[in-house]
Amino acid sequence: MLPYKELARVDKLVHEPARLAILSALSACTLAEFLFLQELTGLTKGNLSSHLTKLENANLVAIDKHFVRKKIPQTTIRITEEGRAAVKNHWKHLESIRRAILQQGALGDRTSLNQLSLSTPNLSFEQNRVKEDLT
Repeated sequence: MLPYKELARVDKLVHEPARLAILSALSACTLAEFLFLQELTGLTKGNLSSHLTKLENANLVAIDKHFVRKKIPQTTIRITEEGRAAVKNHWKHLESIRRAILQQGALGDRTSLNQLSLSTPNLSFEQNRVKEDLT
């Protein structure tokens, strides 16, 4: 399978940027408070809560809501073993796709790209930079 097609097969629950940020942050610690995750990710309370609910329903995180001194609400979140494995596998999958793309590019015929670039004078700055990197 082409590595680019493999990108379409990543776990979308984990791959969504906000959820990937949440899971990556939680994988680096034992547990985190809701407000800390909100600050870390830059998400609004509602958006963070929505993503956490999806992750909790998939058993990737565990959420504990309790009161401190009987009156101050506190929500803590921890990543589950399933969540830890999911984020680890996701990063490994992305890395394998990246390596396959780089390897495919290293083995590809660069002259065809150069010929294409020469026949297309209206290249963007980025396309010209890529062309220069390949030659």
